[in-house]
Amino acid sequence: MTEHPPRTPPRSEVTGPQRISRRQLAPASGLGRHLRDAAIHVVRTDSPPTVALGVRSEGDVDVSQQHARAVIDLALRVGEAMLSTGASAADSVATVLRLAGAYGIGSVHVDVTYTSISVSIHRGLEEDSLTVMRVIPTRSPDYTRLEGVQKLIDDIVGSAGAGGATLDVLTARERLLAVLASPHPYRRWVVTLGSAVMSVGVVLLFGAGPVMCLVAALSAATVDRVQRLLYGLGVAAFFTQAASAAIPATLALVLFAVEGDFVPSVVVISGIVVLLAGLGVLGAAQDALDGYYVTAGARGLEVVLMTLGIAVGVAVVIGIGNAFGVPMQASAVVALGGSPLVSTVGAVLIALGFCLSTYSGLRTTVVSMITSALAWLLFEVGLQLGLSSPGAVAAAAALVGALAYAAYRRLRVPESAVATASIVALLPGLAVYRALYQIMQNTAATVPQAVVYFVGAVSTGIALAAGLAIGSFFARRRMGLDLAGQRARRRSGGNLVAG
Repeated sequence: MTEHPPRTPPRSEVTGPQRISRRQLAPASGLGRHLRDAAIHVVRTDSPPTVALGVRSEGDVDVSQQHARAVIDLALRVGEAMLSTGASAADSVATVLRLAGAYGIGSVHVDVTYTSISVSIHRGLEEDSLTVMRVIPTRSPDYTRLEGVQKLIDDIVGSAGAGGATLDVLTARERLLAVLASPHPYRRWVVTLGSAVMSVGVVLLFGAGPVMCLVAALSAATVDRVQRLLYGLGVAAFFTQAASAAIPATLALVLFAVEGDFVPSVVVISGIVVLLAGLGVLGAAQDALDGYYVTAGARGLEVVLMTLGIAVGVAVVIGIGNAFGVPMQASAVVALGGSPLVSTVGAVLIALGFCLSTYSGLRTTVVSMITSALAWLLFEVGLQLGLSSPGAVAAAAALVGALAYAAYRRLRVPESAVATASIVALLPGLAVYRALYQIMQNTAATVPQAVVYFVGAVSTGIALAAGLAIGSFFARRRMGLDLAGQRARRRSGGNLVAG
């Protein structure tokens, strides 16, 4: 029998899903295929995403439970010590990640809030994860201990940061406890002297004479001792701040009552600047720029509350003076005065006083004084060139940020200590004073002006933080980081990154 090939049904008989169009049967032409591939190449990508969500690490399954516990305990103590002694959230997180990486643990997650730090180690599907948290009860700048902690981390990681830790975990823990338990480099009266020196530097920025310097120094020394007493008694920080602000205002009121020609404004401003130096004005802005918004928000709220404490303290003293027939008026028309040389000397004294009041070492103090002088000179040059106050402050802060990182790399002094001490003279104490003065007038016309001054103060604080960040960034690009430091910096950032 002859087999016939299957009959192909006519086109009209092909229906439903069996129907095939000529476009599907006909091969694509060379030009059409080229255009299609080009269009796909323009729209689609075959590269991995910028941020691989959820696949950063499969867990350190080869790490023993004992080693992981020892490392996480050491890392947590280091992070707590850095946050308590004045380091920023970004620096603390980067240091913890750098330390854990040196001991062979890469799947570490660190979370920082204003009052706590949590460290977690993910050990894969087969092993239990470890998570520990420690509450940070107090924050007090102590740059001697911060310098000791940073030196310990450098000794552990080594210069290259790629060959593993140079100290075993137990030895590193013992050295850390020894650093944290070590005595201060000088006695408490030196801290009081530092506050007095800082206040003298502030009044020199406004061209004050010897008598005003003596009054400001006496006021600052009294504030320091009263603050120590009140904190020891457990008085809330708001009331401590109000009582501290009332001291220079009271001293100015007494001098105004004795000598009617006495101008109390500079004394009040010196007290405000000294009180602002102990607040987290710079830290709040720096954490916000680094992407740690929860910590920045908490610090910002603290700054607002403590600034209100200053306003309450000054307003109460002025009200008492009016009740007793001494109508002291702290004029808002106060500006920087004196020659550039005197102002530069004032900036250097402010840096010296701040270093003494935060237990900074000798090298840190000397570097901070030099950096402060250079920053103030650049600030005055910027004003002479027509820059706004925030713009001149940002330029000076950028120089401080670069020099602070260079000092850390060359001299191993704390970068944050040098940076903070060098920009205290640039803090917006004058803007805060003017805003408080307008608020104390308690009239409808002065409230908008007070808001303007407060916005100016906030702008100056942001300019300081931004300038420090930019200067430090370019210094790092120029001088470089070790491999572990680069990885830690990339992982510690809290900013949004496009995927």
